[in-house]
Amino acid sequence: MKIHDDHMYHGAALTQVAEHPQFTAINAFKNNADTSRCGFLVNHDIGIYLKYATKKTKTFGEFVFTFTSTNIAEIDALSKKADKTFIVFVCVQAKEICCIRRTELQSLIAKRRAARGHDEDIYAVLVTVPSGKSCRVYMNYPGERKRSLGQVIVPRKRFPNAIFE
Repeated sequence: MKIHDDHMYHGAALTQVAEHPQFTAINAFKNNADTSRCGFLVNHDIGIYLKYATKKTKTFGEFVFTFTSTNIAEIDALSKKADKTFIVFVCVQAKEICCIRRTELQSLIAKRRAARGHDEDIYAVLVTVPSGKSCRVYMNYPGERKRSLGQVIVPRKRFPNAIFE
């Protein structure tokens, strides 16, 4: 079987989940007849949706994670099968994994939608991993650089513990 990049990068996060003392099972999420490449059910009641970025941008040092309407629909479907759902960002170059709750992603998208005045086909979520500090997760204000629409500050130790709490 061929190895794809997502197998390797998602594997970093899945290994940490599997090593957690409260871990019992993990299954690929099946949405209708389709098996997700990003969504997983942990312990049968926790949804995780994995995204990875290999390098940060040269200009602002951000890891860029794109969410299409298909990704968002898959996350919504996953949340219907899980008591709680998390978005897991694998920042490869920084060798860090950051996670936020689905509700935090929804809040960022809602702020972007309100600032833009309408839905977009693709949403870019930005993650920074400042040295010695917590991760920052945010979206940019439409049409402007260096202006974010809110920010979620995520302690580096949040993952994987938060998904089991």
